[in-house]
Amino acid sequence: MLWAGGMRLGTARILLMLVHAAAACEFGPMPYSVTGIVFRMTKPAALLLNQETARLIQAAFKNAKFPNITGERSMRFLGTVAYTLANIQVSDLSIEQSEVELKENDAIDIAIKNVTAFFRGTLTYGYAGAWFLQLFHSVDFEIQSSIDLQINIKLLCQEEQVAADASDCYLSFHKLMLHLQGDKEPGWLKQLFTDFISFTLKFVLKRELCKEINLLAQVMANFVHNVAENFVQDEAIGLDISLASDPLIKANYLESHHKGLVLYKNYSDVLSDSVFSPSLLSESRMLYFWISEHILNSLASAAFLDGRLVLAIRGEKLQALFEFEDTEAQQKAVHLIFQGNSYNDSVAKVWSLALPEISLQPEGTVVKSLVAVEISIFPPGEEPLTALYMEEEITVTIQAAYVEKKLILRPVDSQIEFKVFNCTADPSGNDQSVRNFLQKMISAVGIPEVISKIEPALTSLMNSKGLHLFEIKNPEIITRKRYLIVQLDFSFPNHLLLDFLEKTL
Repeated sequence: MLWAGGMRLGTARILLMLVHAAAACEFGPMPYSVTGIVFRMTKPAALLLNQETARLIQAAFKNAKFPNITGERSMRFLGTVAYTLANIQVSDLSIEQSEVELKENDAIDIAIKNVTAFFRGTLTYGYAGAWFLQLFHSVDFEIQSSIDLQINIKLLCQEEQVAADASDCYLSFHKLMLHLQGDKEPGWLKQLFTDFISFTLKFVLKRELCKEINLLAQVMANFVHNVAENFVQDEAIGLDISLASDPLIKANYLESHHKGLVLYKNYSDVLSDSVFSPSLLSESRMLYFWISEHILNSLASAAFLDGRLVLAIRGEKLQALFEFEDTEAQQKAVHLIFQGNSYNDSVAKVWSLALPEISLQPEGTVVKSLVAVEISIFPPGEEPLTALYMEEEITVTIQAAYVEKKLILRPVDSQIEFKVFNCTADPSGNDQSVRNFLQKMISAVGIPEVISKIEPALTSLMNSKGLHLFEIKNPEIITRKRYLIVQLDFSFPNHLLLDFLEKTL
């Protein structure tokens, strides 16, 4: 029976290896060149996450389905003694210690020490005596155990996403004591079952627990992938986070490289000149995200094609823009444009005329866009009229930060070049003072007003994905030539683990 079980387990391992080989991903000769997003988790983060390993192991123990254990043995004078352990359940589980080590180019080694657990169920046994006397009995049993677990988790690429293989799993038993109900059964019977059930029980426990741990690791990897995939998806716009190369395990960090191509309707996105190199990231923070300039450009293009780069300003907001200063030039511009009409009867529409261009530099994120501004007036009882239409090429350098769970965007430099300027009250366009005022107004308050609309929109979007539930510590957004880095520390996201356990169990 045991050798047959061993064959089944060996066959399962071989099949698992074949599945891994069949599902292995194929990458080009230069995978870094097509890498748009990189995720690095350093050892301090792994140590923090390991503190919650106990919950996952408890889930594995409780979720494991233990089959009935049957066996028989010939005994002198008693004949053949047969037994069945049924309805095996786990209770009173405790874990004393868990340690994690990153073995370079190999595996994540997790050593879990002194796992104490009680296995309870029903023992049914019977024996046929030499005089053909058959006796059968059932008694509740309890098995007290003390176990060490060694789990070696390998990170693989399957179906172009990170997969976890925890099939390399070992159990060491320090204690395995059988208690029969009330200990009323004869001492020789207890000793008999303790002796020849022990080996079978150890084998079954190892097989079922390691199988459940491996399944849980795979489900956890899928869960994290789905959370990440949802995070980078907003309605019709998303990112392809499939792997660009095999995940890495180094002595001080784990790292995965993703394509990061924009997915939007028929939009075709290609990246072949990424500047990523592992040396661009350090190991002093818990988490790092490396993002290519190409990704931001493609996202801006998709937002433009999706009609999102449009803004309407009216009423008090419009008044605040045109009355940011009280000068003769300001009063003249207001008179020429609005002709005495109320701000409440006026609307300024701002929109992009072409695909924006984004470049990342040490000074910040540089956004260049051809923008149209149209001010329409709707006098009560009269036909609406267009008071002003202008097109300008605007280049803005923005620095970003994440403070108190809000995205902060700060313009540090801007350049404005008028391409088209049509004012109804000044068709000749000879009055340069109006144009000068508008240029000053756009730079001083117009661009900040547009950015003030973008900040809460992006913050709200990220919060809708659950970012505000994380305790992020000292996040930094660092721009460099053609890429940016987000680096941070964090506290353990208990909500994510609870969500995972609820959905899994």
